[in-house]
Amino acid sequence: MLLTTTPTVEGHPIQNYLGLVCGEVISGVDFVKDFAAGMRNFFGGRSASYENELTDARAQAIEELVQRAEQMGANAVVGIDVDYEVLGQGGNMMMVTVSGTAVML
Repeated sequence: MLLTTTPTVEGHPIQNYLGLVCGEVISGVDFVKDFAAGMRNFFGGRSASYENELTDARAQAIEELVQRAEQMGANAVVGIDVDYEVLGQGGNMMMVTVSGTAVML
């Protein structure tokens, strides 16, 4: 499965547009990660725990997008956009959405 943020793939004309395809992940951030990130915020530096959570959530959302595109018969997804949102009453939930257009090259 070819994945790209560009609207086309150079040298590979799009034969068929199959439609919008998305992948979504909502991930909770636990107390320990929240506490560690709070300490990083106070003292400065990067929060490895949040970065790892974000990386994992993005990978899961992309995998879901790929699975859905394969179900549609696609061999590529073009125009991919990745979005991040903070959810929940205390901002302790993170949502990653990945969307694009499923196509046949």
